[in-house]
Amino acid sequence: MADNARAKKLADLIREVVAQKLQRGIKDPRLGTHVTITDTRVTGDLREATVFYTVYGDDEDRAAAAAGLESAKGILRSAVGRVAGTKFTPTLTFVADALPENAKTIEDLLDKARLSDAAVREASSGATYAGEADPYKKPGEDEDAAAE
Repeated sequence: MADNARAKKLADLIREVVAQKLQRGIKDPRLGTHVTITDTRVTGDLREATVFYTVYGDDEDRAAAAAGLESAKGILRSAVGRVAGTKFTPTLTFVADALPENAKTIEDLLDKARLSDAAVREASSGATYAGEADPYKKPGEDEDAAAE
C-alpha cells in the first residue's frame, strides 16, 4: 500500500514538473501552448513513468508535438530528477491521450440519440392509443361493472 501511495505521489510530481517545464523552460516551437499534460502513471518500482498528453490542433500539430516531446525527453527527465530527490529518476515515455477523440465520439453518439428521440417524438405527436387511454384496471371497477 505504501509503495502505491509513493508511486502516486511521484506521478503527481512528474506531471507538475513536466507541465511547468513545457510551459516555461523549453523553447521548442513544436511544444507551444497547445500541449497539455493530462495524466502520469509510474510503475510500482518507480523506474518508468508514462506521461499522457493531448494536443489541440490537427494531425500535423500532434506529430510535431510528439517529435518535440521525444527530443525534450532528456531535459524533462533531468528536471524531474532535480525535484524528485529519488535514487533513480524514472524514464519518461510520452503517450498521446485519446481523451479528446473519445469525447468527440461520445458527443457524436449523443447527437444521434437526440435526433432519434426527436424523430420518435415527432412521429408520436397526434397519435392515439391503440386501446383505451388507461389500460389498467383500478380497484373497485369490477364491482361497478357487476352492479350495473
